[in-house]
This record gives sequence, structure tokens and C-alpha cells, in this order.
Amino acid sequence: MADSQAPRTRYRSIIADSGRWDGFAFRPGDVVISTPPKCGTTWTQMLCALLIFDGPEFPAPLDEVSPWLDMSNRPLAEVTAALAAQTHRRFIKTHTPLDGLPLHADVTYLVVGRDPRDVAISYEHHAANMDFEHFLELRAAAVGNEDLAELPERRVPSGDPVERFRTFVADATLGGPPSLASVLHHLDTGWQRRHDPNVALFHYADLKADLAGELLRLARVLGIPCSSDRARELAPEASLTRMRERGADVAPSASQENWKDVRAFFRSGGTGEWRARLSAADLAAYEARVAELVGSDLAAWAHGGRLASGVEPER
Repeated sequence: MADSQAPRTRYRSIIADSGRWDGFAFRPGDVVISTPPKCGTTWTQMLCALLIFDGPEFPAPLDEVSPWLDMSNRPLAEVTAALAAQTHRRFIKTHTPLDGLPLHADVTYLVVGRDPRDVAISYEHHAANMDFEHFLELRAAAVGNEDLAELPERRVPSGDPVERFRTFVADATLGGPPSLASVLHHLDTGWQRRHDPNVALFHYADLKADLAGELLRLARVLGIPCSSDRARELAPEASLTRMRERGADVAPSASQENWKDVRAFFRSGGTGEWRARLSAADLAAYEARVAELVGSDLAAWAHGGRLASGVEPER
């Protein structure tokens, strides 16, 4: 990938603003973890940290070691100054798709997917656990809240879980809370660049199926020496149980106290909860909408990962 000169899409919501990437001083070797919400961002950060620090001891909580640069709960100057002071290989979190990011040939971009139906269910619990009033207080201090009227109105979820899912499917919004369109658009920006040597796609289902194997694959992508035996030693530190135990140190924004219960951020890590919610008609409508949004190869990978679908993104 040559450095991209293409105009970038700006993604802006109450929570984050991709404009905060403007002028960011990258270093060769930086890693940008670009995922839709609830697709395994923290999991991927944890795996990167285990490889970069060669073990589970990190110099600071994970959200400080690997900050979400575009999140509007800390002053940008504070975040960039902290990143500038880091001496280890930097790995930075974002929920901005690749078409909204500065793209550099000497930076590695990791795009992580998950079955969008699982994203919809997981985000409901995520939103319920967020202390939104506290976030607004932090946002007011960091960037001010005078612009809230300019931003897309915060969607109030229906009390009916079936209606919530139908809204997720029908919503065409690309910013703010995840929708089917926003999840697949984000993954598509990675899919279109999947053959670039500095872009790699990972999937939540593959992490669940073979965590040590995917950790080893990530080590190869990042050019970090790691044996199969070492990958098997490190992988348990990235298990759901272990991350829940370390919630105060590894949950996103834990240092800003954004959660009502920091351990609850690591809920079940499950898949398929949507099956009890969807009728045959709802599932047919969902599948038709997917077909409108992306091609069959991306759809197969997005819903199953490479191990279950047999679709290898690099091919």
C-alpha cells in the first residue's frame, strides 16, 4: 500500500470523531486496530499487548497503553502526548473504517469482524452497562458538549427486542451505534484492501475456535517472533475468564470509569443468541439486506470467519 492521498470520510458521533486523526504523527511499525464496535477490539488489543510485551505484564492499563484515539472523552492533546511518550511499538484502537483513516505503507492495519447478528445483541448489553451521564461529563471537559445538537440524535432503543433487531437491520446510518449497514461497510473497507501487505483481517469466530493459532497468525502479521509453544502459553491470558478477572486493567475506558460494572464488559463472549429472537421472516429479511450491502464472499466470511466459512481473505 502506498500512502493514500484519497479524501477521507469523516465519522462523527457523540462518542467519537475520526477528525481527531488529522495530522497524527505516525511512526513506522505502528499498528492500528480498526474494528466495528463489539467485534473483538479489546480481544485484539490484548493479543497485540501479549506479543509486544511478551507476556501479560503491561506498563499501564490496556486503555492507556492502547488508547481509542478518536473517542471524545479525553482531550486529543492529552492522548497524542501520551502516545508520543511511548517507547514500545504502538498499537492504537479505533472504530473508524479504513476509508476514514490516514493510510500509510509503514503502518499495519488490523480489521476484525464478527457475525453482525451477534454484534447487535452484544451492543445492547454494552450500551446498558455504559454510564452515559458520566461519559457526557467527561466529554464536556474534553471537547465541550456545545456541538451535540449538530450530531445525529442518539437512538432510543425500543423495549421490544425483536424491534431492536429490525431497527439494526434497517438503519442505514454509518456513524453512531452499530447497524448492519455500518458493520458491513466497515468490514468492506478492509475487504477491499485485504491484499495490501499491511492490512490483515481477523475474525471473532476464529479467535474463539483457535485462539493460540490466531495469536500465532497475528505474530506473523506483526513480524514478532513467536513459537507455537509460546503462543499456547500466552493464549490463556486472553481468555474471557482471565480478561474479566483483570477487568479494571484491560476493559476499554476503565480508567475513565465509563462502565457501571467493569467486569460486566466481558459478558459471555457468546455467539448465536439471536437465534431465539428471530422468526423465519426476520431472518429472511436480514439475509436479503446483507445481499444488498455486500458480496457473497465477504458475507460468508463476516458471518463465519475464515475457519468455518473456508473463505480466506488473503486469497
